[in-house]
Amino acid sequence: MPERERVTEKPWGSEVILRKTADYVVKLLRVNAGCRLSLQYHRIKWEMLQLGSGRVTLEIHKDGQIVRQELLHPVEVPAGTIHRLMAIDDSEVIEVSTTELDDVVRLEDDYDRLGKTKGEEQ
Repeated sequence: MPERERVTEKPWGSEVILRKTADYVVKLLRVNAGCRLSLQYHRIKWEMLQLGSGRVTLEIHKDGQIVRQELLHPVEVPAGTIHRLMAIDDSEVIEVSTTELDDVVRLEDDYDRLGKTKGEEQ
């Protein structure tokens, strides 16, 4: 049976798991204006990000360069890609991913969550 509607408060807003199956997860990321998520990558997890409302910038590190662009179209974030979302306005982003929810390697974090386990990270 798929898991539905689990809300987790985050220092940057909240994360709502809309649907979780054995094959994929759909989340709604609510990001407060001026806040940003960790600079991170995933060892296994693959994501697709789509703006729902508001305005966000997606930062991607690739081939030694940092690219920041407003998230206007769906963007694929393969495993190993260093990335971060930053909200310009109060925003909602839909994330569709593989199921490895604990697969987060934080490189920078505005909320002192580096090196903390999933239960300690909020």
